[in-house]
Amino acid sequence: MRKIHCINAISKYGTDQFTQEYQLTDEVNEAEGILVRSASLHEMQFSDSLLAIARAGAGVNNIPLEACAQEGIVVFNTPGANANGVKELVLAGLFLASRDIVGGIEWCKANKEDANIAKSAEKAKKAFAGCEIKGKKLGVVGLGAIGAEVANTAIALGMEVYGYDPYISVNAAWRLSRDVKHTTSLDTICQECDYITVHVPLLDSTRQMINKDSLGQMKDGVVILNFARDLLVNDDDMAEALASGRVKRYITDFPNAKVMQMPNVIATPHLGASTEESEDNCAVMAVKELMDYLDNGNIKNSVNFPNCDMGVCTTVGRLALLHKNVPNMIGQISSILASTDMNIANMTNKSRDKYAYTLVDLETKADAATIEKLKAIQGMMRVRVIK
Repeated sequence: MRKIHCINAISKYGTDQFTQEYQLTDEVNEAEGILVRSASLHEMQFSDSLLAIARAGAGVNNIPLEACAQEGIVVFNTPGANANGVKELVLAGLFLASRDIVGGIEWCKANKEDANIAKSAEKAKKAFAGCEIKGKKLGVVGLGAIGAEVANTAIALGMEVYGYDPYISVNAAWRLSRDVKHTTSLDTICQECDYITVHVPLLDSTRQMINKDSLGQMKDGVVILNFARDLLVNDDDMAEALASGRVKRYITDFPNAKVMQMPNVIATPHLGASTEESEDNCAVMAVKELMDYLDNGNIKNSVNFPNCDMGVCTTVGRLALLHKNVPNMIGQISSILASTDMNIANMTNKSRDKYAYTLVDLETKADAATIEKLKAIQGMMRVRVIK
C-alpha cells in the first residue's frame, strides 16, 4: 500500500483518482508522496521514504528544489491545469483597468439613497467612462500555458498583441496565434505597449523585472497586470511610477501592505487559480503524475529532474536510478548489471543540468546485492526497484 500525505486541502476530485493501492495518511514521515498547493516546504525535514512531491499548481518557489534533487526526490508541477482560470482573471483585470468599473460601482453604492439616482448617474458617468481595449497594444511577457491563452484571447478581442519569451517551447509556439507579434526584446514590449501582463516564473533572472529601469522605458499611462508572482515587481519603483502617472493602473493578484497604500491599484486576494475547476484540474494532474512515477517510474512535468517515459513495464523487472549528470554513469550501471548476468531489455537515460535519470528494463529481477552495488556508485542519489 502506497501512502500519500496532503499538505493544504487538495480537491477530492483529484484524490479520488488514486487507485486501491494508495492510501492517504496524516503522517508525513511515512508517506512516499506529498501533494501540496501553497504551503512552504523549505523548513521541512524529508524522510527517507519520501520519493516525490507534486505541486497542484504551476509555481514551485515554495519547494526546495535543489535539496529535493540531492535527496533523489522528484518534484512535479501541473503546468496548464489552471491556465483558463488565470486567463479569465487577467481578462477581467484588463476590463477593470480600461473602464473604471470599480469606481462606477462605488459611486452607485455611495448614492443609493438618492431618489433621482438615475438622472444623477447620467451626469456622473463621464468620470468612469474609460476606453476600449480593442485596437490597443498588449504586451505578454511569458508565453507558457497561461500567457499563450491570454495572448490568443486578446487577439480575438481585437487587441494588437506582442509576445516575449526567450525560452518558448515548441508546444507553446504551436498553441500561439500566428497574429501574435513575437519579439526578442523585452524593451520592445516596454516601449510599444499600452498594457503589459507578466506570466513568468519567479527566478533570479525574473525577480523584480518590473523595476525603475523597465518602468522608465514604458509609455506614460501604461497599465501593468501581475497575476504571476508578487516578487516580479519592485513595489517601491511601482509606487513611484503610479504617483508620477507613468503607470495609469496596476492590477495585481498579490496585495501587501505597500501595494494597498498605492494610488490607482486594483488588487485581488490571490484569486488566480482558486476556481473550483482549476483546483480540480490541478489536483487530478498532480495525482496522475505521482502515480505514474511511483508505479512505473515515468517522469512527466518534473521541475528538478528530466522528463522520461517508458510506459508500463512489460519485462520481468524495472529499475529507476536518480544520479548526478557525470561521465561514465551509464557505463558503471551497465557493467554492474552485466557482472551479474542481467540482460538489459530496454534503457532510457535523460539529463537536466546537474542531474540525470535512468530507467532500465531487465529480463530478470535484480537481487539485493546488485541493488547495493548500484547504490554505491559515486554520484548515485537513489535506486528504486519499480518491478
